[in-house]
Amino acid sequence: MSGVALAAGWAADVALGDPRRFHPVAGFGRVALALERIVHAPSRLRGALFATLLVGGAAAAAEAAARLAERLGGRAGRAVVTAALAWCALGGRSLAREGRRIADRLDAGDLDGARAALPALAGRDPSRLDASGVSRAVVESLAENTADAVVGALVWGAAAGPAGIAAYRAANTLDAMVGHRSPRYERFGFAAAKLDDLMGWPGARLGALLSVAGAPLAGGSPRAAWRILRRDGAAHPSPNAGRMEAAFAGALGLRLGGPLAYGERAELRPPLGDGRAPQPSDAARAARLSLAVGAAAALLCAAARAARPAARPAAARPAARAARPAARPSRGVDTSARSSRGAVR
Repeated sequence: MSGVALAAGWAADVALGDPRRFHPVAGFGRVALALERIVHAPSRLRGALFATLLVGGAAAAAEAAARLAERLGGRAGRAVVTAALAWCALGGRSLAREGRRIADRLDAGDLDGARAALPALAGRDPSRLDASGVSRAVVESLAENTADAVVGALVWGAAAGPAGIAAYRAANTLDAMVGHRSPRYERFGFAAAKLDDLMGWPGARLGALLSVAGAPLAGGSPRAAWRILRRDGAAHPSPNAGRMEAAFAGALGLRLGGPLAYGERAELRPPLGDGRAPQPSDAARAARLSLAVGAAAALLCAAARAARPAARPAAARPAARAARPAARPSRGVDTSARSSRGAVR
């Protein structure tokens, strides 16, 4: 049933999008901000404590909620909590919707409107981007966030159930909040950034492989996508985003990378792929590929979770322990003497 719950959470995200009110991730962000005000210092140790408390707390709260639901409603109760957590943790529909919205504005020749909409998807400065630059930003952000907001959460849900989903989403959220290189967070956010890299590693690799397999759905070639992934995936400064962006570049037949700006900070990213520069139509193709990768990941992770041996319901465990007969001492053995010899030793 846990595999069905994971698939149900993904289906809820595709059908409904993010919860409009009382989103748990927003609540987690407020708690993290409050704790940061208390513990912040330019210290890696304090940053590690901050990340450990929040990620561990999120995992513990999710598992406690799942166990309570299991006691009240059996496996169906736990499945409901798992599905709800997956729905809240995933962002596939919102991701594709924002990508298509920007693509529609670019197709209509509304460059200013596309620039205004870009910050909802990517953190870079859009003010000096032309149509190709906006298109490139959309494709790269869709690639990276397909792993971050979809595949990664499903992988951790398959591996560790509700606690895994919550821990992964917490680590990902903390990285977005404090994991960047600024004077305030360079040391304090180090642990959050590294934890996010670690937890994002399996989702990025699975997402990249699924992007290669899904290349025909975006008009590309799996062979070309695989070649670009292997050649360029490690060139990116991010150990995870590079795999996804290289796979998308190969699948879409594009050349990604190059200069970009985050506020006053400029970077020059290595080239990924050897195709043409992105155009407005490529943003819609990338959104289609993102949805396909999410669907494939949901099927695989749900199947993997369902294949795990079923755990005994929590409510049945105490009764099972109580029903076990007490072990009888072997005939002819003086147990009191054995106990006293053990005490002397």
